[in-house]
Amino acid sequence: MTTLVAAPSPHARPGASARARQAISDTLVLARRNLARTLSEPESLIDVTLTPVIFTLLFAYVVGGAIALPHGVSYHDYLVPGMFAMTMASASTGTAAAVNHDMAGGIIDRFRSLPMSRAGVLAGQSLADLLTTLIAVVVLAVTGLAIGWRVHTDFAHALAGFALILLFAYALNWGMACLGMVFRSAEGVQQFGVLMMLGLTFVSSAFVPTGGMPAWLREVANWNPLSALSAAVRDLFGNPNPASAVHAWPLQHPVLATVVYSLGMIAVLAPLAVRLYRTRTGK
Repeated sequence: MTTLVAAPSPHARPGASARARQAISDTLVLARRNLARTLSEPESLIDVTLTPVIFTLLFAYVVGGAIALPHGVSYHDYLVPGMFAMTMASASTGTAAAVNHDMAGGIIDRFRSLPMSRAGVLAGQSLADLLTTLIAVVVLAVTGLAIGWRVHTDFAHALAGFALILLFAYALNWGMACLGMVFRSAEGVQQFGVLMMLGLTFVSSAFVPTGGMPAWLREVANWNPLSALSAAVRDLFGNPNPASAVHAWPLQHPVLATVVYSLGMIAVLAPLAVRLYRTRTGK
């Protein structure tokens, strides 16, 4: 007896594993494309090369002299972990501008004509920006070492600190991707993103302890994700961390808090970015 097996329809929807492979492939291809575009325009790397150096020197030698830390600890050791937090925040605004530029420049219309993953388009941009963020991490670490900052823990803790910085940066990139699809111009979204990130940075423990702030503002700063990141990096690098005496959960458990903040942002903002992309493109 012969058993007849129906041939698969050419229009059959691919399985979950096939869609996952397609999304990963699209992500890597688009990450390479976005990274090549960024590297071909050296001026677009100012926010991850020159900006960290200028702000580090400004706070270390101009502002830092007016800031007194408890127990006479080194402000340079206190400053550099906060600079990592600020640099990750400010560098992420480039994601918003790049996404907005692609949305307005017509390249997304070309992507729509191809069998590409919606998530792959945005994941490729966020991954490429994460790789350029590595440049900022290296530049800032070298600058910190030049002004006297040191890591006082072992290699494993230092590696964990840098991994935490990059995880947080990746989470911020998804938020900025959402912002890039809401604004109508790349200039507008970048200006708004910079102002927002500067506000979040200064209302945190990145540069000064929160104890001198008004009570209501101190509570905001204590629960600010950038305060948690700064405290976590200080703990992992063995740098002074006055925030450890603050009775706020994110500052009592800064590493766990930063991981929770980062994974929470990815879980919420990545699907939101894909949804906004689908709404904007009608795909």
